[in-house]
Amino acid sequence: MRPPFLSNETGFAARIAAFYAALFVLSGIVLPFFPVWLKAKGVDAALIGITLAAPQVLRVVAIPIVTRQADRRDALRGTLVMLSALALAGYCAVSMAEGGLLILIAYSLTALATTPIMPVLETYALRGLGARGRAYGSVRLWGSVAFIAGVFGAGYAADIVPPRELIWLIVAASAAALVAAVSLRPLPPHEPGVLAAAQPRRLLRDPAFLVVAASAGLTQASHAVYYGFSSLEWRNAGLDGTAIAALWSVGVVAEIILFVVAARLPAFLTPSMMLVLGGAGGGLRWLAMAFDPPVYLLPLLQMLHAFSFGMTYLGALFFTSRHAPPGQAATAQGYLAIVIGLAMAAAMGLSGWLYGLFGAKAYAAMALAAVVGCAYGAVADRAARRAAGDAL
Repeated sequence: MRPPFLSNETGFAARIAAFYAALFVLSGIVLPFFPVWLKAKGVDAALIGITLAAPQVLRVVAIPIVTRQADRRDALRGTLVMLSALALAGYCAVSMAEGGLLILIAYSLTALATTPIMPVLETYALRGLGARGRAYGSVRLWGSVAFIAGVFGAGYAADIVPPRELIWLIVAASAAALVAAVSLRPLPPHEPGVLAAAQPRRLLRDPAFLVVAASAGLTQASHAVYYGFSSLEWRNAGLDGTAIAALWSVGVVAEIILFVVAARLPAFLTPSMMLVLGGAGGGLRWLAMAFDPPVYLLPLLQMLHAFSFGMTYLGALFFTSRHAPPGQAATAQGYLAIVIGLAMAAAMGLSGWLYGLFGAKAYAAMALAAVVGCAYGAVADRAARRAAGDAL
C-alpha cells in the first residue's frame, strides 16, 4: 500500500522538471550573454570578472543561513518560492541600474536570493523523487534541455536586438521560475523526532567531505574563463550569436546524455571515480582551448562538458547526498555549494585579470585547476576503496 502522501498525487516529477527547466533557461541566458550585456553597459573586463564572481562570494553568507533554516523548519518548498520571488525582484533592480558599481551592487543583492536555490532544490528533488522511486537524472536532464533552449533563444535575440536589451530576457526567465516554484507540491514532513535528533555533522571538518569538495570545487572553478569570456572570444573570432549558442548547446547535449544514462552507469563509476574523470576531462578541454583551436574542433571540445561539468556535478551531488545525516540534507548540500562557490569566486575574479593580459591563453590556468581537481578525486577514490575493503 502506498503511503498517504503519495496517493491521488500526479505530476510531482513533472513539476520539479518544470522548475529545473525554468532555472536553466535563466542560466542559458545569463551565462553566455550577461557578460555581453555588461560590456554593452560599458563595464570593463576586470569589473566584469568581479561582477561575475560576486555571487560565488555571497553564497558563503546566503547558503548556510537559508539551507539551515530550510532544514530546521522542514520547509523546502516554501523556501524555494520565497527565493524565486526575491530573485525576480533582484533582476528587475539590475535592469534599472546604471554604471558598473551600481550594477555590481544590484547583482550582488540578487545573488543573495539566487545562490541558495540550487542546493535547496537538489535536496527537495532527491528526497521527493527518492520517496517515489524515480531516478534523479531523468528529471534533472530537463534542466539541461531547457538550458539549450535558453542559449538558442538568447543567441537569436542577440542577433536582432541591441545588447543593452538582453537583460529583459533574464527578467522574463526569472518570472517563469517563480511561477514554476509556486507550482511545486509540499513534501511530507519528516518522521517525528528526526529533526530533533539530528545533530549537524561537522562536514567542514570531515576529511572525506573536504577532499571531495576540493576536487569538485577546483574542477568546477576551472570553467571560469569559459563562463566569463568564451562568448566574447568567439564573437571576436567572427561567430554570430546563433553559432555561439550552438557551441554552448553541444556541451549541454553531451551533459544530457550523461544524465539519461546516469542510473545505468557501471558500478565502478562511484562518486569519487566520477570526480577523477571530471577533472581529467576538464584538464584536456582547457589545455586545448589555450592553444586557440580552429572552429571545427570546438564542437568536439565542447563534448568534454559531459566530463568537466557533468561527471563532477553528479559525483559531488551523490557523495554529499549519501554522506548527509538525517534531517541535514539541505545543510550538507549547502556546505558543498559554499566550497565550490569559494573556488569559483576566486577563479572568476582571477579570470578577468588573466583574460585581459593573455586572452585565450588564460585557459592554461584553468587546465591546471582541473588537473589538481582530478588529483583530489583520485585521493578520494583511493580512500573510498580502502574504506570499502576494511568493511568487508
